[in-house]
Amino acid sequence: MQIHILSENNSVLNHFLGQIRNINVHNDSMRFRRNIERIGEIMAYELSKELHFKDIEIQTPLGIKKTTEIKDQLVLCSILRAGLPLHIGFLNYFDSAENGFISAYRHHPNNDANFEIKVEYQAVANINNKNVILIDPMLATGQSIVAVFNRLMERGSPKEIHIAVVIAAPEGIAHLEKQLPENCHLWIATLDEKLDEKSYIVPGLGDAGDLAFGQKL
Repeated sequence: MQIHILSENNSVLNHFLGQIRNINVHNDSMRFRRNIERIGEIMAYELSKELHFKDIEIQTPLGIKKTTEIKDQLVLCSILRAGLPLHIGFLNYFDSAENGFISAYRHHPNNDANFEIKVEYQAVANINNKNVILIDPMLATGQSIVAVFNRLMERGSPKEIHIAVVIAAPEGIAHLEKQLPENCHLWIATLDEKLDEKSYIVPGLGDAGDLAFGQKL
């Protein structure tokens, strides 16, 4: 698996990452969503450098200009509900992409720390021979992404697979490396220290879905 960690080089990305972590601004859900969206835009720009382009000619009012445009057909697929603001950021840049949405959540059958991943609702475009970008803000254990990936592979055979996350834990990266094909690209805005006993990312930012859309029952 090819791993890209974007925060290793200082940019405005780190500014937005700091804001989404800050407990002093967590009560402003609109600001949180917008910052996640802007992080998605930055990640889309960086990811675009790995896509394939074709030569074209553009007619301007004064002549012809040779340039390039994206050749690949893209499918953006986000994991509901936390992935929605990040998805919008990618869609702002890849505005001709097709889209998909899959729900995945932690189910605690015994009301303890142990859980299993439930994958339920899905609405996904045809992914055959296209570049799939799987979007989820948090890579904790990696179980949700693997479960959604496996569900996607039941629907077709993509040309390339990119996974985009905002914050990742080392344990989640290790799980993906064991479970997913070697030709996947993993795009990480920033890498955190570890998981705690409840499998939450430390220092992390809390629950991305709750911060974006309000606490769930």
